[in-house]
Amino acid sequence: MSAATRTFAAGALLATGAVAAALVSQHVYDMQPCPWCVLQRLIFVAIAAACGLGLLWRGAAGRIVAATLALALALSGVAAALYQNRVAAKTESCAFTFPERFIAALRLDAWLPDVFQARASCIDAAVDLWGVPYEFYSLALYAAIAVGALALLRAPNRRAPALSRT
Repeated sequence: MSAATRTFAAGALLATGAVAAALVSQHVYDMQPCPWCVLQRLIFVAIAAACGLGLLWRGAAGRIVAATLALALALSGVAAALYQNRVAAKTESCAFTFPERFIAALRLDAWLPDVFQARASCIDAAVDLWGVPYEFYSLALYAAIAVGALALLRAPNRRAPALSRT
């Protein structure tokens, strides 16, 4: 298994695991998501899809396209997690903000309400897990995915060796 395959598989697993953990938190532990939480779920789903593309589209071009998508998405996830922590979690209402309008425009809240419907305000959804704000766990996963994507983009293009004529 190549390094690129392992990295894309790890990225897809981390992203899928993050969404699974969010759903367990919501449906088992009644930690209802705010719009910024839901946006981060969507970003993780998109990262998993980008990594899946990297697993399917072999070769340098596929690696570059998929890693670039994963990196851009991971960086947007870092920004969303930081914004949630620094701004949104301190406001009484996060209704009609970018995440809520974006999810509604895609109709994901109607199509998959158990996954993509915001059910709490940002201040109500601001919880800690073992003394760490919940969104920092997402931030750490986004950062790990970004590092993996950067490594894939920095990897040299390897081509099959040419057959020598003797």
